[in-house]
Amino acid sequence: MTKALILAAGQGTRIRPLTKGMPKPMIPILGKPVLEYLIEHLARHGVKQIMINVAYHHWKIENYFGDGHRWGVEIGYSYEGVREHGEIVPRPLGSAGGMRRIQDFSGFFDETTLVICGDAIIDLDITAALAEHHAKKAVASVITLEVPKDQVKNYGVVVANADGLVQSFQEKPKPEEALSNLASTGIYLFEPAVLELIPQGKEFDIGSELFPLLVDRKMPFYAQSRPFHWIDIGKVTDYWSVLQRVLAGEIADMRMPGKEVRPGVWVGLNTSVDWDQVQINGPVYIGSGSQIEAGSVIEGPAWLGNGCCMRSGSKLVRSVLFDYTRMDTNSTLWEVIASPQYVVDRHGRTTYQGEEGTTLRWGDARA
Repeated sequence: MTKALILAAGQGTRIRPLTKGMPKPMIPILGKPVLEYLIEHLARHGVKQIMINVAYHHWKIENYFGDGHRWGVEIGYSYEGVREHGEIVPRPLGSAGGMRRIQDFSGFFDETTLVICGDAIIDLDITAALAEHHAKKAVASVITLEVPKDQVKNYGVVVANADGLVQSFQEKPKPEEALSNLASTGIYLFEPAVLELIPQGKEFDIGSELFPLLVDRKMPFYAQSRPFHWIDIGKVTDYWSVLQRVLAGEIADMRMPGKEVRPGVWVGLNTSVDWDQVQINGPVYIGSGSQIEAGSVIEGPAWLGNGCCMRSGSKLVRSVLFDYTRMDTNSTLWEVIASPQYVVDRHGRTTYQGEEGTTLRWGDARA
């Protein structure tokens, strides 16, 4: 039986301010954390024992998912941190170092293990990937996708021979220096023997440190290249783009919650919308407890979380309002992600509540 490790200990600095108060894997898509989609996908492929390594805001992951019984799986957690000056502070051990810590603690990884980053949405055929891994008698496999040559600078690049045996690994090479256009997706399959290569008690990375060891020792380490959707949320701009695609229905198996009350318009419970006096062009979701006053305009794709409020004459265009965000009278938000404390535009520029010189007018709907 295959086990899984979900990597969720990172700080998510590249996607701030969205991660200022939550771990990156808990960022919502259609009202559900990214991590929940991953766990559901693992369960569909029979992967029922899942470890999650955690650090920053770890309790938010642990409190939400608990022991995993709601998803028909077993979930355990491995906290990565240290005591400094009398306080416990997060200190991730790296993608490989975290695995070794779990193995030294309990010997959990006693079978083939799927390792996956907790901040991406995938529809990988895990069953087929496992079958290829075992057929090749691999001790390690990395799942890759072909990317345009001018985009290799954004990825770890895997160089493999015709049989898929990995020859080398390049970390975000310049396009003119790249030896391949196979990007590592951060999805790996490992046999227990691989963990013996990881040093104990220190930070250690899979891509930059473990991979070269596997190649140097000429171990059966293979790249798999198979078609699947891989939606990586690496930056704020990625998040905005992903939400637009999801809301537009471009991603399979991701359904709008709530009730469809008009073509392309879904609502949660207990919403107040002056339907005869508003203009709403879908796809749009209006969350539970939200209020849309007369004269408001919403141009989709757009998402309004729970408890949001659009005052009269306000206009929301291809944007996302997190829970309890208020738009003031006659205000406009255009292609942004907004919370009660900040607004981030599609290019990653952030405006905070109370910032001098801003023309944006929004706030907390609770007061």
